[in-house]
Amino acid sequence: MGKPHEQPAPEPVVPFAQSMGPAQDTTDENLHPRFWEAQLEAARRGSLAWGLAAFFIGYGGYYLAVLILNAVRPERANGFDPTAPPQTGPLLLLAFAPNILLGLVPAVFSWWRGRGLRSDFGILPKLRDLKVGLACGGIALLGSWMLTLVIIAIYGPPPETDLARLMSGERTVWLFLFALFAFLGAPLTEELLMRGALWGALEHYRIPRYAILILTALIFALIHQEVWRTPVLFVGGLAIGMARMITGRVAASMIAHATNNFLPALLLFAVAG
Repeated sequence: MGKPHEQPAPEPVVPFAQSMGPAQDTTDENLHPRFWEAQLEAARRGSLAWGLAAFFIGYGGYYLAVLILNAVRPERANGFDPTAPPQTGPLLLLAFAPNILLGLVPAVFSWWRGRGLRSDFGILPKLRDLKVGLACGGIALLGSWMLTLVIIAIYGPPPETDLARLMSGERTVWLFLFALFAFLGAPLTEELLMRGALWGALEHYRIPRYAILILTALIFALIHQEVWRTPVLFVGGLAIGMARMITGRVAASMIAHATNNFLPALLLFAVAG
């Protein structure tokens, strides 16, 4: 009788609980060693293709609200009378109310089409986000301050705005709330729109990370509609966007944005009165 058919030796079993190697050791050639953290975050949260719709609807709603509120403000029709200025509180309320739409629309889209703010945007900060955000926010603040000095030296001081006139009045709770919103509220709403919805959508369509950084910083500067400050806002937007690009989480760019806004918000309240 011939020899019985020999069965191949079984392959060694790999334990299920065996730990994965660190992300830096990956063989994926598309995983950039400097930004591996952000790329892993992008892979974890999945598609944010709906981010473009959230961005355009959010900014469109904000712009429409600004137009409507400006149209109904009585001082627009009657002119600004320094001897009888309008009440500070309602004006400041009108100034920041439309800004809420910038963050509200991406949040609604995230709850409706995505996985929620925590998963889609990384809105809950980690210690890493705090460190990166503070560093990038400090760079944004320093760069914006230096560029502002250069622009003033070349073109002179900025034109007076309604807010500047209101700051010449007494220190009120409304002004305090406006300064508080500039420090905490604006970074939340604007970052959900810019470095959350828009960045995530561009990332979904595989736009290069540095192109996303420059594009979002440019749009961030332009949507403020302050011609004199556009270069300053662009520089600040680049530094704030770096926090998002490094960590892959909006929490880091929110902290950077709040850091950049802290001293201006403090000055806003301190110089009034």
